[in-house]
Amino acid sequence: MSVDYRGEKFAGYNKPKRTPKHATKSHVVLAKEGSTIKMIRYGEQGASTAGAPKKGEGSKMSAKRRSFKARHAKNIAKGKCSAAYWADKEKW
Repeated sequence: MSVDYRGEKFAGYNKPKRTPKHATKSHVVLAKEGSTIKMIRYGEQGASTAGAPKKGEGSKMSAKRRSFKARHAKNIAKGKCSAAYWADKEKW
């Protein structure tokens, strides 16, 4: 199922994709929560984020991950229609 939205192709709703040619944002997702549909761009282009937790992860990277989640907890809790939710899910 492919979805066209404002001139951009998506694999489907709530399926993030990379945007390597975008000037500032690294990812985009067509978020759908109930009847609300919203295109959300998130993530800093070229930023070295923590990514998925790795076995033997360094304390600096663990602290970086915890800081992000604590700093954005309120926005992450807003759900699928917030950039923080997708950044937490995809990048952290």
